[in-house]
Amino acid sequence: METTTLGSQGLEVSSIGLGCMGMSDFYGSSEVKDSIRTIHQAIDNGVVLLDTADMYGPFENERLVGRAIGDRRDKVILATKFGNVRDESGAFLGIRGDAEYVKKSCDASLKRLGVDHIDLYYQHRVDRATPIEETVTAMAELVAAGKVRYLGLSEASPATIRRAHETHPISALQTEYSLWTRDPEKEILATVRELGIGFVAYSPLGRGILSGQINSLEDLDEKDTRRRHPRFIGENFAKNLELVDKVREFAAARGVTPAQVALAWLLAQGADIVPIPGTRSTSRLMENIGAVEVKLSKEDLDQLEAVFPFGATAGERYPDMSTVNG
Repeated sequence: METTTLGSQGLEVSSIGLGCMGMSDFYGSSEVKDSIRTIHQAIDNGVVLLDTADMYGPFENERLVGRAIGDRRDKVILATKFGNVRDESGAFLGIRGDAEYVKKSCDASLKRLGVDHIDLYYQHRVDRATPIEETVTAMAELVAAGKVRYLGLSEASPATIRRAHETHPISALQTEYSLWTRDPEKEILATVRELGIGFVAYSPLGRGILSGQINSLEDLDEKDTRRRHPRFIGENFAKNLELVDKVREFAAARGVTPAQVALAWLLAQGADIVPIPGTRSTSRLMENIGAVEVKLSKEDLDQLEAVFPFGATAGERYPDMSTVNG
């Protein structure tokens, strides 16, 4: 596994991370022991960036990750998030970024994770009712207290990123990015590169569809939230599957998998971009790791651009886009 640096503050991570959300929430049921096995195998293969959040589960994913890294804390870069407020029942209660909530959330995450510090602490969604300066000032105080090493934002707009970075250096911005979602190419990538902020791409496999393993809604668990996402419904889904078929053909011609093509495409967009594909399966993990060996030529990239151009995907990313890009 290769390594790269996120941001200008010196945060070194693996060039591919592991998104842990699906081990506890949103994509149907899973076995804890299988998830822990996958996390351990990831670490053993050099995937050191582990990504979680307090709202996954809710709260259970942090406990799971904490349990998995208990005897190998020094081998991982641990990232978690605050801001999306949920209760124990799973109900969404809004978004908060006020200073009191930031500090309370950090202490709760540290306890669930069983660690004395968080390597990368993100604001999961921007609280439009709280000035970003207040939120980041509170996060900076966590750095001063030794509870957090580096700061990040998720799904923030260029203007918010700039204001946050002026308050305290931001090391990473996490936003959805893949062949399936290329919105960051409009303004976000240019902004973070100008400011020296690294980019962490979540859902780099298009919420799994770019793996080539989802051909109908029947391939998804009955409780899988993707069943309600616009891109997985009706004519949108049919059109998007046609795009995935083109990626399948491209991958087959090169003796690799569609998932490896999708991840290799992201890696080819710049060393400052770190995808964090999620999986509960050790076999899928190893497939994803194999993407670092897939080197796409300019001709390959041009061909992918032709078959999967910017804006080709049908449908919005979320059922409700109002809480995204604050």
